[in-house]
Amino acid sequence: MSDGEQPIIIKKVKKHQHGHHGGSWKVAFADFMTAMMAFFLVMWLVGQSEQVKRNVSEYFRDPGKYQTKGSSGVLKGSSSVLKRDGSSANTLIKEVIKKEHLPTSEERKRMASAAQSILGELEKQPAFKRLKKNVKLQMTSEGLRIILNESEDAPAFFEPGSSKLLQKSAVILMTIAEELGKIENSLVIEGHTDRSYTGDAAYSNWELSTDRANSARQLMEVSGLRDAQVREVRGYADKIPMIAHEPKDPRNRRVSILVLYQSRERAYDQMEVGSDLMAEIE
Repeated sequence: MSDGEQPIIIKKVKKHQHGHHGGSWKVAFADFMTAMMAFFLVMWLVGQSEQVKRNVSEYFRDPGKYQTKGSSGVLKGSSSVLKRDGSSANTLIKEVIKKEHLPTSEERKRMASAAQSILGELEKQPAFKRLKKNVKLQMTSEGLRIILNESEDAPAFFEPGSSKLLQKSAVILMTIAEELGKIENSLVIEGHTDRSYTGDAAYSNWELSTDRANSARQLMEVSGLRDAQVREVRGYADKIPMIAHEPKDPRNRRVSILVLYQSRERAYDQMEVGSDLMAEIE
């Protein structure tokens, strides 16, 4: 090397890594979170009704049919899991609550047995022979409905245009009350009128239907019902006719005794709480 030339210096820069594993821990953490989410979904599903479990199972077997035009959701009865109006969570909760309060087969059997007992005791009453066409027992989604309707030819249970019970027919309500007092189910008593009764502004079909239901409650509570067994008394006036195409038909004048399934009764106790609109206005 001559005196005028500069020496060539080569520097080697050693790069230091931060940590020993790089980004592999992120992958492990993501797997852990996925497993936890799956675990919580399984725990949620275990606590659901058999109907919800079947719907979820069907979704995973054939998810395509739930995606076609959003025609059906995982829960039967909903148009899809997600709603455009933002109410998906509320709708999902309502559907789950509805499914959870369906009566069991055992509960249906007990209700049918109670209906048979009521009918058997009524058959022993001489008044029932005269009023047999005015008494109906129906099994509904809410429970057992006992209907006592009026006749076209003569009053059956109430004096015309009045909430006063006929003494000759009171034994029917008393017999029903004695049998219903033996079971744990709660009752809802409903009153209905037909459209022929005009009344006046002070005493309309609303007052008449409610008073008749209340008269039935008063008699039944002293004839065998348990304390607080009646949870509601309703008056529908002429708004829900039994003979829909003939609103003036006398059979629309009736009192109905609804014996609630205990599972359905629990649904009555779950009150929906909405947003406070007055607070939003202020």
